[in-house]
Amino acid sequence: MINSSALQAGRKKEVIEAARTRIDCSRRSPELGEAFPGRIFAASAKVFPGRPRLPLISSQLVNPLQTLGLALGAGFSSGLNLYATVATLGVLQRFGVIHLPPSLEIVGHPIVLGIAVALYILEFLADKVPYLDTVWDAIHTFIRPPAAAVIAYGASAAASQEWRWAAALLAGGVALTSHSAKASTRAAVNTVPEPFSNWALSFGEDMLAVWLTWFTTVHPIATIVLVIALLILCAFLLYYLFRFARAALAKL
Repeated sequence: MINSSALQAGRKKEVIEAARTRIDCSRRSPELGEAFPGRIFAASAKVFPGRPRLPLISSQLVNPLQTLGLALGAGFSSGLNLYATVATLGVLQRFGVIHLPPSLEIVGHPIVLGIAVALYILEFLADKVPYLDTVWDAIHTFIRPPAAAVIAYGASAAASQEWRWAAALLAGGVALTSHSAKASTRAAVNTVPEPFSNWALSFGEDMLAVWLTWFTTVHPIATIVLVIALLILCAFLLYYLFRFARAALAKL
């Protein structure tokens, strides 16, 4: 018992010293201070198993690259399915998987989370009905991009004010791009008599929105590369769909 207590006290002291070292390093060199935050989080979780994990987003999004990753990820997923994005953030926050900044913690509140889940279910059903999904997407052209900007602004609370505004503007633009690609693709698929293509696209969009939301919270920098590739794909889709629509109109 004595040895166990001494070992526990020694481990606590080691974590405290590591935290002090990181704070001291971050004051002198931000790059050096950010070199090993994950190790401190892991060590503190082992030494203090009863305490919640330290915030992920608010502790990490302190440099322009991480803010950029958040803006791209949150923007793209919101453009695909806003309610799935908010519900995913709320569930992750509610069950302690991630800890959002204070300005976004409200998404884990039961009322907000319940409304997000209810709206997601409504969108899930509407998205499976041809032409009704097109009307739904047309309405959400005015909802998804602004909401994406709000999410990015709130989630980048650790960044400076200019980067928060930049993240909001970028997220809104990315959301509009992914939303436009989604809406145009679904409108084109609605011309096919069978419903399975429409359903497959709908399920794929929902899964991508949920997965990308989670991925953005844990790998914000890797998200930059991923979303850039997705934006290039959206550009190709929009280009070819525009040509398809122009050719169809020419035949009328």
